[in-house]
Amino acid sequence: MTCSVFVGASLDGFIARRDGALDFLPADGGEPHGYEEFIASVDAIVFGRNTFEVVLKLGPWPYGKKRVVVLSSRPLDLSMVKGGVVEQMSGPPAEIVARLAARGAHHLYVDGGITIQQFLRAGLVNRLVVTRVPVLIGVGIPLFGTLDRDIQLRHIQTRHFPSGLVSSEYQVI
Repeated sequence: MTCSVFVGASLDGFIARRDGALDFLPADGGEPHGYEEFIASVDAIVFGRNTFEVVLKLGPWPYGKKRVVVLSSRPLDLSMVKGGVVEQMSGPPAEIVARLAARGAHHLYVDGGITIQQFLRAGLVNRLVVTRVPVLIGVGIPLFGTLDRDIQLRHIQTRHFPSGLVSSEYQVI
């Protein structure tokens, strides 16, 4: 199973404002920077309740028929998702990955601050694509949290775009 992260962050390392707002990100993702190709390569998207609630506020469900797994130990109202394939799971990251692999998933897109941090700590993330947005927001939800050990990365590539976006891809060693 491959677990990948594809995320935008302010230059000072925040993926959202404290209230979950994403207003500092370019509208519609800015110019094409690999997201469409990436999302086409994944079997399922995994994120937590907080990210789910932010996505619901953004407008029409952005993932189409792509399978989405929302991690939460509390009941969720999935009826608000129109036209999507969404399910709820709970448990440690390794258990989530094992369940999804047993159901045929090969490539997971891991998203949301807490979920990314948990999957990294569990040693399950294989690939990171971090797109830096040329803005400093000062405070917010950090992309990375505390770690109990170093996580070594191998740089694959960095691309820059006319809008100022800079996208770097890493393999977790």
